[in-house]
Amino acid sequence: MLINSRYFGQHRCVTHLYCIPFGNMLTIYITIVLLFIYASLIIYYRQSWLAIPPFDVKQSKISQPQTLISVIIPARNEENNIAACLQSIINQSYPENLFEMIVVDDFSTDNTQKIVSLFSAKNVTIIFLKDFAEEGKLNSYKKKAIEIGISKAKGDLIVTTDADCIVPKHWLQTISSFYESHQPVFIAAPVAYFPTSSADNPGQKFLKIFQSLDFMTLQGITGASVYKKFHSMCNGANLAYEKKIFYEVGGFAGIDAIASGDDMLLMHKIFSRYPTKVLFLKSVDAIVQTPAAQTVKEFFNQRIRWASKADKYSDKKITGVLLLVYFFNCCILLAAFLAFIQPKFFIWLGGILITKTVVELFFLYPVATFFNKQKMLWWFPLAQPFHIIYTVLAGFLGKFGSYTWKERKVK
Repeated sequence: MLINSRYFGQHRCVTHLYCIPFGNMLTIYITIVLLFIYASLIIYYRQSWLAIPPFDVKQSKISQPQTLISVIIPARNEENNIAACLQSIINQSYPENLFEMIVVDDFSTDNTQKIVSLFSAKNVTIIFLKDFAEEGKLNSYKKKAIEIGISKAKGDLIVTTDADCIVPKHWLQTISSFYESHQPVFIAAPVAYFPTSSADNPGQKFLKIFQSLDFMTLQGITGASVYKKFHSMCNGANLAYEKKIFYEVGGFAGIDAIASGDDMLLMHKIFSRYPTKVLFLKSVDAIVQTPAAQTVKEFFNQRIRWASKADKYSDKKITGVLLLVYFFNCCILLAAFLAFIQPKFFIWLGGILITKTVVELFFLYPVATFFNKQKMLWWFPLAQPFHIIYTVLAGFLGKFGSYTWKERKVK
């Protein structure tokens, strides 16, 4: 019995020694395979971004614009932002008689209405969502607000932005010239976060830089994927689409039960019918600026909201890309955990992280150049671990958690 016990004890020990390294190596092998696929995709995005022809409104052949534009701005409790937003649109170089602004008040409880009314003589109209819907009876207030705004719009081209955004002087002129030159039915245009402020403390500064890098990456992928028709992405802070096309695809019907997605879910509906007429406007004159989240909680809440739409996309290519990115980051975290058990695997983990960082910087540099944020790239390696962790957490909570949007809790 003693001999047998020793034999089986040794057998268990040998099995134990071989199983742990094999488990580690299997994780490393899977992560390397995903890294290869991921790196190939990122390089593809880089080449696609570089292939997008820049649009310069000053060189456009359209000398006299003719497009009547309606700018739709949903707003809920935006008393601190709405005046600056409206003023930036009023200051447009676009002819005043060719555009209107429609603010749709989403049950605001602050002074948003009073501030908007001060601009009533400047092509600004305010509509109240409460006149068309009952609070507590909707799941997507923003979609309903846009839908009501479009129903009252006089323009042939609908342009949407958010109430906390600032637009450049030639924004509408650039969109109109691009629209008249290329005749798209849907235009995705660039968005960037405001630069950091001197009033920001070190923690806030890093958080904003981190968000800017992450968001800039998404913008680069947006432009590249839309240009190549690989999949469709956009941001509701800077969109344009034909009013008649909105109604042709049924507006938000079929996606109105989903709280967010007034941008990408609508884009997918239009893209499925007019794939060749959905374009990305690569122009520095069209970059809309929007504020970054001020706190970590606010940041995670926003990213969870974005992630919550991942399984709602009709475009399965983007679902595949999101799954690749998510599981790749999960594997990196698992590899990091296992490396603490077997320190010799840190060299593999380090190689994977370095390769990932270099490939992403290779992609991001021309995108950062477009947004004039090259200096920010020095922060990128430092932000890498935080990005991996947040991607995994936000992806999980986007599927199984809940979030708050405009003081409303959404599951």
